[in-house]
Amino acid sequence: MATHGTILVGTIGQGVMTSPDDGASWTRASVRQGMHSDSIVKALLPDVRSPGLVYAGTDQGLYRSDDGGVKWRRLDTPMSGAMVWSLALDPADPRVMFAGVGTPSKPGIYRTDDGGTTWHPLAVEIAAECPNVGIPRPTAIAVDPTDHRHVWVGLEVDGVRHSTDGGETWRRVNGQIPNPDVHNVLVIAGPPRTVLVLVNDEVWRSTDDGATWAPARAREVFPWHYPRGIAARPDDDRTVFVTLGDTTPGRIGTVVRSRDAGATWQNVALATQPNSAVWTVSIPAAAPELVFAASRYGYLYRSDDGGDSWRKLWREFGEVSSVLWVPR
Repeated sequence: MATHGTILVGTIGQGVMTSPDDGASWTRASVRQGMHSDSIVKALLPDVRSPGLVYAGTDQGLYRSDDGGVKWRRLDTPMSGAMVWSLALDPADPRVMFAGVGTPSKPGIYRTDDGGTTWHPLAVEIAAECPNVGIPRPTAIAVDPTDHRHVWVGLEVDGVRHSTDGGETWRRVNGQIPNPDVHNVLVIAGPPRTVLVLVNDEVWRSTDDGATWAPARAREVFPWHYPRGIAARPDDDRTVFVTLGDTTPGRIGTVVRSRDAGATWQNVALATQPNSAVWTVSIPAAAPELVFAASRYGYLYRSDDGGDSWRKLWREFGEVSSVLWVPR
């Protein structure tokens, strides 16, 4: 297990905040580091195959850091100047990456096949407008770890899309998931291989590539019924964490954990009551006992024992979208 690392927090309007000393001190990326300090950062994604390589989806497009978030550069892509909401790497092919653009920009999914040098839009049918959010946004992109031709996209508020050919063609997942307000998607190898879809009042689970879906019965099982973030333990992906709240942005929240690929769930006890819905959760591949979670309005929690116990770090942020820990 790696012991030394940097915490990166993607914020809404404060750019990327970094801590090289386990949260004791914090620095905000600035124009001298290549990213405006008031950037809106919607997504952070590490490439675990290349230590120090991190991508950031922002309101100005896609950024890349090669030194664990110290310095950034904006990539020249068709997404430049647009809001990048979600990112995903192909686990089988390091040259392939997906990015999702949306609110307030025109929605779309892009793919690179050459490590980010060139990008092209994919033929995903997305509504031009949706209730409540106006222009929809791709809140999640997930590539199946057992068969990378299977790619899943979650849209807020326009449902789920599924591709079986690496993103060339797509179908709309209809029927058993009645709520199109998709917050997140995760695919785990299992066994069983499982697709988990989070909507704003439920967690849906499929073990047959989306042919059938079963609900977690959030209103009965969870302390609060509004799920948002999801992450699986890298060394045991049957262990899955989901963040919850009472609503958005909410007044309270928690984290729940499953040890059986989402079949059953248990609440974990956060040390300090959150000030809003718990929004994001992440687990680094290099340190699978280390779990970070953050509330929508900036409470940052850390567990060093796989989610059994938690402590709140002293720094509080305005609004958080994503949290990473990268080894150094």
